[in-house]
Amino acid sequence: MNSTKGQIRQLPLEFYHRPYMGRDDFMPSMCNFEAYRLIDSWPMWNYFAACIYGPEGCGKTHLANIFSDNVSVIEHYPYKIPCIKAKDLTLDMPRQLLNKFYCLIVEDLSADINQEAMFNLYNMYRDEGGSILFTSREAPARINFTLADLRSRMNIVPSIEIKEPDDNLLSVLMVKLFMDRQINVSPEIIKYTVSNMQRSFSYAKKLVEEIDNISLAQKRAITIPIVKEAIQNLSDNKQGDLFSFINGQGELFK
Repeated sequence: MNSTKGQIRQLPLEFYHRPYMGRDDFMPSMCNFEAYRLIDSWPMWNYFAACIYGPEGCGKTHLANIFSDNVSVIEHYPYKIPCIKAKDLTLDMPRQLLNKFYCLIVEDLSADINQEAMFNLYNMYRDEGGSILFTSREAPARINFTLADLRSRMNIVPSIEIKEPDDNLLSVLMVKLFMDRQINVSPEIIKYTVSNMQRSFSYAKKLVEEIDNISLAQKRAITIPIVKEAIQNLSDNKQGDLFSFINGQGELFK
C-alpha cells in the first residue's frame, strides 16, 4: 500500500497489454502517410533498402509488422519475415540471414552497433537481390557512423520521417491505446485528454498507462479527475527528473 496525497492507494498488478499491430489497426494520417505508402509500395522500391524513422512510439514497429505481412502475402511465405534489432547483429549473421531470408527488417538503427557487421549485411543484400526495411529514431544520413564505408552507404538509403501526431491522430491514438488495454472511454474524456496533454507518441503511451494505473489502484472508472491526476503525476515526475539532473551537476548549487 502506498500513501499519496493523504489517500491510501492500492498498488495495481502488472498485466501484459498486447498492442494490435495489423493493417486495420494502423491509423494513417498526414504525419505518417508517406511512410505507410512506402511500406505498401514494396517490391516496387527504387532501391533495395528503405528506412522509416521518427520518435519513440510513432508506429515504426507497427509499420514494420504490416510490411512483414505484405511480404508474406506477396511471396506466399508460410511465415513472417524476420525482424532483428540492429544492436544484435554480429559478424557471422549476415550470410546466415541472407541464405534463409532475402527480405529482412532491421529495427533501431544507430551508431551503437557492430558497424562492420552492418556494412557486410548491407553489401550482401544489395549485391545478391535482397531487401531490407530499416527503422530508426533519426534518418540514417544523420547517424554518426564511425565506419566511413557504412556511413557513405547509409547516406543514400531512401528515408521517410514519421512526425509527431496532430490532434486528430492523437485522438484516434488515445482510443487505440485504451482499447489495447480493453478499456472503453467516452469521447468527452478523449477530447479533454488531447486538449491538455503533450503532443507526442511517447507521452500518449505513458499517459494511458498512468491513467490505467490510477483507475485500477482506486478501483474507479476513468474520469476527467483521474486524467487530471495522471497528467499532474507525469508532470511531477518530469520536474523531479529535471531537479535530480541539475542537482547532480553540483556547480549550480554552490
